Amino acid sequence: MPDSHAIAESAHETAHQAGHEHPSYLRHHFESVEQQADATNFAMWLFLLTEVMFFGGLFTAYLIYRNWYYPAFVAASHQLSIPLGGFNTLLLITSSFTMAMGVWCAEMKKKSGLVLCLVLTLILGLGFLGVKTIEYSEKFEKHHVPSYHYSLNSFLNPDSDEAAKASGDKPMALDMARHTEVYFSLYFAMTGMHALHMIIGIAILGFMIFRAQAGAYTSGHVTFVENFGLYWHFVDIVWIFLFPLLYLISRH
Repeated sequence: MPDSHAIAESAHETAHQAGHEHPSYLRHHFESVEQQADATNFAMWLFLLTEVMFFGGLFTAYLIYRNWYYPAFVAASHQLSIPLGGFNTLLLITSSFTMAMGVWCAEMKKKSGLVLCLVLTLILGLGFLGVKTIEYSEKFEKHHVPSYHYSLNSFLNPDSDEAAKASGDKPMALDMARHTEVYFSLYFAMTGMHALHMIIGIAILGFMIFRAQAGAYTSGHVTFVENFGLYWHFVDIVWIFLFPLLYLISRH
């Protein structure tokens, strides 16, 4: 019969050795790094699915109202700046590239490259929000924010509005002009929720930059960077749909 004390001591030594091999990023309720990565990736894709359903509802509402009040939506879209929207699109496409390069740097264990890519992505995201702030401020100045002081002047008297005059808009009937408020309600709902996702992403980027400088994501554990990359690409894709739907209606 083997000595029970020897067995216990051997088991303790084995556990002690295993403790030294236990990665710091492996949570106690997972048996292996691979299991943790699979669970995390599944949770991320599940979260993105809920996001698709959320924005899908907004897109569906937009398409329905656009079909009902098409002339009003066309006239209201002429109040948006294509150059600003196009510039924001360029910023986000570039940020997707820098984020993808950041994931690659994490996988290749390039600490400096990862930090640089994350910083560039952060700057591009801030640039997007800066341009969106300019656009929002213009809507406030023209009283195109849906509320009790919403102004129909740009649509009833297009000659008095530079954007409407430049696009060649004609005066609209009062009942159709009122539906432009529906367009701007959807515009602020859709771009506002998108901007909120950008703000959340930028906050996470700031945290990631701090952690990356300490070497957190270049030691073999890149799941967090990969999943955040999926989130960032999703937010960019949402804008790729928003830009043509909101800005390019009947732009001849």
